[in-house]
Amino acid sequence: MDKLTLENLDYYKLKELIKSYCVSGLGKNLIDKIEPIFNLKVVKQRLKETTEGRNLLNASYHLPLEGIFNVIPLIDKIEKGLILEPEELYSISNFLRGSRKVKIFLKDKEAYAETLCEYGKNITELYCLEEEINISIRGNCVDTNASKELKRIRRHIEICEGKIKEKLEKFLKNSANKEYIQDNFISQRNGKYTIPIKASYKNNVSGVIIETSANRKTVFIEPASVSKYTAELAILKAEEAVEEYRILSTLTDMIYQRLKEIKINIDVIAQYDMIWAKAKYSNEINGIEPKINIHGYTKIVEGKYPLITYAVPLNFEIGKNYRTLIITGPNAGGKTVVLKNVGLLTLAVQSGFHIPAKEGTEISLFENIFVDIGDNQSIENALSTFSSHVSNLARIIKNSNKSTLLLFDEIGSGTEPGEGAALAIAILEELYLKGCITVATTHYGEIKEFSMKHPDFENAAMEFEKDSLAPLYKLSIGKSGKSNALYISRKMGIPESILDKAKKYMSNKEYNYSLIKESKKIKEKINEGKIPIYEFKKGDKVKLLDKNDFALVYNGINEYNNLIVLYKGEYLTVNIKRVELDLKAEDLYPEGYNLDELFISYKERKLEKDIQRGSKKALRKIKKELIK
Repeated sequence: MDKLTLENLDYYKLKELIKSYCVSGLGKNLIDKIEPIFNLKVVKQRLKETTEGRNLLNASYHLPLEGIFNVIPLIDKIEKGLILEPEELYSISNFLRGSRKVKIFLKDKEAYAETLCEYGKNITELYCLEEEINISIRGNCVDTNASKELKRIRRHIEICEGKIKEKLEKFLKNSANKEYIQDNFISQRNGKYTIPIKASYKNNVSGVIIETSANRKTVFIEPASVSKYTAELAILKAEEAVEEYRILSTLTDMIYQRLKEIKINIDVIAQYDMIWAKAKYSNEINGIEPKINIHGYTKIVEGKYPLITYAVPLNFEIGKNYRTLIITGPNAGGKTVVLKNVGLLTLAVQSGFHIPAKEGTEISLFENIFVDIGDNQSIENALSTFSSHVSNLARIIKNSNKSTLLLFDEIGSGTEPGEGAALAIAILEELYLKGCITVATTHYGEIKEFSMKHPDFENAAMEFEKDSLAPLYKLSIGKSGKSNALYISRKMGIPESILDKAKKYMSNKEYNYSLIKESKKIKEKINEGKIPIYEFKKGDKVKLLDKNDFALVYNGINEYNNLIVLYKGEYLTVNIKRVELDLKAEDLYPEGYNLDELFISYKERKLEKDIQRGSKKALRKIKKELIK
């Protein structure tokens, strides 16, 4: 499917909305990979999955996916030969438990979700592995009961730590040590049991300084009386780490042995997460599973634009009695929304999503959908609106076939109306002959007239309330819309005399050219009271506004309000509106100064240019000079 189409029709925004209903990254990853497809069987299957999920929701059932975690990174870690940490093993256990609960939940739900129940049969219950992890891992740590050896080591650690604390308590209670002690408690620093001692007495206490406080007033000393037990504790801690590693390694290996089944479980749960998200979205929008076909026939019954909360329902039909629909009507009347609505609803169905519409809706699948929306021009390529428009149309024409849906906004716009309308009609005709289904908006009367006469084209109009000028956003198929420019102009206060002239010009095209004879008088009247224009003189220094640089005046203002200036050795003709006086010649040069010396002979330069472009007059002049 065309990527530009997916962007212009907000398809990715729709997917982000549906992703928000996923429980885990597993479902989100699958939705990211979804794209509209042109395969009737697969689309039917996707829609059926969504419908079955919706059936469960409607029956007040909820798929127990809570607690499911994306364990794919952990599986990757195992396959690389790495050992899982306790919290990672706990996540695997949660996933196994969640998979088991989903399978149990679906065992008696065939009446609501036959296909989903069938998927559930692929889940392997790994209860023994799940229990083994739960026995060994508690609170994201290796549990003491994970092995007899770990239990023995930790009992000895407890005894050893008890002896250390006993010795330190004795130190704190000894009155001889009272003046040395900063705070009367045992503090653990860097894995060592210490006593806070005043820095000034650090040499009075036998032991090892483990840490010094930030203000340097306190040192944390491990008294010499506990050094024996500290060494013993270090050995026990090392033994504990070795045993914990052995347990983690064993559990990781147990998972590795069942990796094939776990991967299948992951795939099934990911599917359930995605399907359940689609079902919840369908429930939120009161969506339906429409009929589908591949013959180009689309009928939308009160279909709403999926990304607008309070959208006006659209009734739309194409592909049966006509294959091209021309939509007309006022600006801001909703024509572009109709195009986007038809396009996005089609993309949604081809992705297996339910759509907000009523029963009786039928959507055709398309191999390709192309759009040309007027507000998405190629600014980065510096193309004009029309150039961008035509460039996109050329690409579309090249890639279109009988399985293509085309959505054109203001086709042929951006150029002279007569040429634009003619080009648009020719393009629409060519695409019709290719067998495309086309929906186009326009203001051109020629296109409306062509559509009216063509047996396989149809007109439609966007309606609006005449009294309030408010658009109704309703499409009426079978009639041509009007821009209502005169009506709107009257409501906005344009004088009736002007509107009468406009009506006359619309009907007979006989414009009143007699007014042009009065233009000189009108111009004189307009110019009355204007501030006199400065008469530029030879040698004046002026600023060229377009170049933001300075030049010298060679010739003053002519009848067309132009100056000739010398700029960087070149003589340029510039309108007085594009220059600004910087300094007058009389302020720049002494009295009597020969200003002609400032300039290269203008006549010589002009003659040179005339020769370069092959002017016959210039050549005759040269010949005459040579004869002399």
